[in-house]
Amino acid sequence: MVIILIGILSALGVGLLTRSSSFSPLLATQQLESATLLAQQAALAGNSSNSLTISQTTKDFQFQAGGSSFGISREGASITYRREDQSSYQAIGASGLTIGFDSFGRVNSPVAMMGYQFRISGDSNYQICLSPLGAIYRGGC
Repeated sequence: MVIILIGILSALGVGLLTRSSSFSPLLATQQLESATLLAQQAALAGNSSNSLTISQTTKDFQFQAGGSSFGISREGASITYRREDQSSYQAIGASGLTIGFDSFGRVNSPVAMMGYQFRISGDSNYQICLSPLGAIYRGGC
């Protein structure tokens, strides 16, 4: 009984010591992956909502895909990107970055068949690759 009580208290204590800002980059990474897949599925289904728009304000990340819009708190994190033909990363502003997909789920806009490398930075850092063929995965391109 005492061991169970100590286990519960230690689990609660760890939650008090970790900051929620350390989860923000991971959550943004997962939301970006999810929104990309949603936009691709819409494109494959012939839906006109076949694009993904990513934007960030001073407080939030915003994702629009497949006719849906959702946002999460930034909590100090940021998203930058670079196209595969560029060497430096660019910040995504409030006006956003829109990536469209064709009926095969491939990237077709703003530049057709162009891959994108995303970097989500904060207390922890993640990289996501969106290949020209539409595959999205964690890591470098």
